[in-house]
Amino acid sequence: MNNVASVDIALLDVSSVEMLENVADDLFDQTLQPELIEEFLTDPRHHLAMATLDDQVIGFASAVHYVHPDKPTELWINEVGVADAYQGQGIGKRLMKTLFSLGEQLGCAEAWVLADQDNHRARGFYESLGGDASPAVMYTFKTQ
Repeated sequence: MNNVASVDIALLDVSSVEMLENVADDLFDQTLQPELIEEFLTDPRHHLAMATLDDQVIGFASAVHYVHPDKPTELWINEVGVADAYQGQGIGKRLMKTLFSLGEQLGCAEAWVLADQDNHRARGFYESLGGDASPAVMYTFKTQ
């Protein structure tokens, strides 16, 4: 096991974008693109919590807070990832709790995340944080 006691968790903003220059190889699904990073970080409704160890990003959680015309603000947690070598050591929970705290500061009534029905590891992780599974079904549509 790695020394996760020295892992720092912080919300990334435009002024700290250089953190993304040293990212664990197995963390993101695809190669980071500078123009997308800039677009994401300059949008005040987008949020990125980062876990770093020895100046390397080893975990992240991304979220968007949004408003409804008839409901309280909500926080949608889009994705949570921790590099393989650091999984199962509480880093993901710390990232999620950072986003929960941010959601509370933003006045969000609740936070939510989707997981594939057969992704038992992710579902167990979200349940360990007190999440309640719903029977929702997600539909996706191609727009291009």
